[in-house]
Amino acid sequence: MLLSFALIIICSIGLGGILKRLKLPPLLGMLIVGIILGPYVLNLVSPELLSISTDIRQIALTIILLRAGLALDITMLKKVGRSALLMCFLPAIFEMVAIVIFAPLLFGISHLEAAIMGAVLGSVSPAIVVPKMIELVEKGRGTEKGIPQLLMAGATVNAVFVVVLFSSFMSTYQTGAYDFINIIKIPLNIILGLALGIAAGFFLTWMFKKLKPRATVKTLILLAVAVLFVVLENSALSFLPISGLLAVTALGCTILKRNAKLSVEISNKLNKIWVFAEILLFTLVGTTIDPRFAVQSFGLATALLAIMLAFRLLGVWLCLLKTQLSFKERLFCTIAYLPKATVQAAIGALPLAMNVSAGAIILAVAILSILITAPLGAFGIDLASKHLLPISSLTTS
Repeated sequence: MLLSFALIIICSIGLGGILKRLKLPPLLGMLIVGIILGPYVLNLVSPELLSISTDIRQIALTIILLRAGLALDITMLKKVGRSALLMCFLPAIFEMVAIVIFAPLLFGISHLEAAIMGAVLGSVSPAIVVPKMIELVEKGRGTEKGIPQLLMAGATVNAVFVVVLFSSFMSTYQTGAYDFINIIKIPLNIILGLALGIAAGFFLTWMFKKLKPRATVKTLILLAVAVLFVVLENSALSFLPISGLLAVTALGCTILKRNAKLSVEISNKLNKIWVFAEILLFTLVGTTIDPRFAVQSFGLATALLAIMLAFRLLGVWLCLLKTQLSFKERLFCTIAYLPKATVQAAIGALPLAMNVSAGAIILAVAILSILITAPLGAFGIDLASKHLLPISSLTTS
């Protein structure tokens, strides 16, 4: 396992650095390293590391969402309140509708299998969008109208929404009967997650004020609590629907609201941890990708991706109607909602493992969605932000 860690770090930093010089996103290099070192090519990543890769990716995602919460100014978010709510659901719904219509025509699968595929593919990647939006907040780009906050909030809740739908569709496939209880669980999932995160945020800010621990200790405690939220979601899934991911984000938001200085202090520490976590996240995502599946279905899968992304962009555009955002700012938001990686890597292989007839096709399209949209979206966000988003007057002054 130690050799695997060394190879992953050295190769990812090396290839990421080369791509950065070529004006390409370093995460593309991390994905490529994961594919090459992974079990489907050179097989140089130890089985021990692969066996815990899901847990490692979950911790990395927790760090992402905690950083998002610590940068998510609720006051700014209120300026685009209706749009923020719509961004959580509408683009994903548009995309899933497109897949349910066109996937059966292209692949000959059933509409229920297409719905499962839509739930796998319907999420924008918090692992890509959130760090990019945090960078924009730090640079002051688009912050005057709360654009980074809008996209961070939308990407976070969107991931929860599609995962709940995925569970519902899989249950229907296995039992032959639609489970409306899973749909009812969506608002309860969100409400309980927010309540848990807010309550923990109030308690921790009070505790830190009383005990005054070092910044490093505060960060470790906060990260441990955030991980516990995710564990709670998984362990209580059968009897208590609660979104650990939303709880993590709400925890960060509450700390920012109650103590901005503490939020900055912890964010600085998390930024350093993220350097290592980012490498592990995207290389381990790469190890899940079997290039053979992607090659076999490349033509039809690419056509489906083009169609569903067009529907997604239409959904984003409709969410932003009647807002104060300019044409350029709306265009940026549509570009920022392109990348996929996190949810697709997490659940893309599950239909195949659970004997869904179209499981191999779903996995192939999920793989291609990561390979195509992750680097395209990351590069698009970097390039478009420079040309489409203004720097806040508060930053320049």
